[in-house]
Amino acid sequence: MWDYMHNYHGGWGMGWGWFGFPLMLFFWGALIFGIIMLVRYLIAGQSGTTSTKIDPIAILKERYARGEISYEEYEERKRNLEK
Repeated sequence: MWDYMHNYHGGWGMGWGWFGFPLMLFFWGALIFGIIMLVRYLIAGQSGTTSTKIDPIAILKERYARGEISYEEYEERKRNLEK
């Protein structure tokens, strides 16, 4: 009976003996780990764009370039921001 069960190729290891179960655990663990890391990477990529530091001088330059503020107003606000 013992010999029959250990030669059976339809069990956990599918003919790999004692190595089959640890390899199966490693495979599923690596797969789950990979999925978790992929999800974390995708979430970090989406939220990383909103957490960048805003440069007020760059915004002021853009507003001046678009013609929203005059040169005098630009210079005044720039001096105030650099204080």
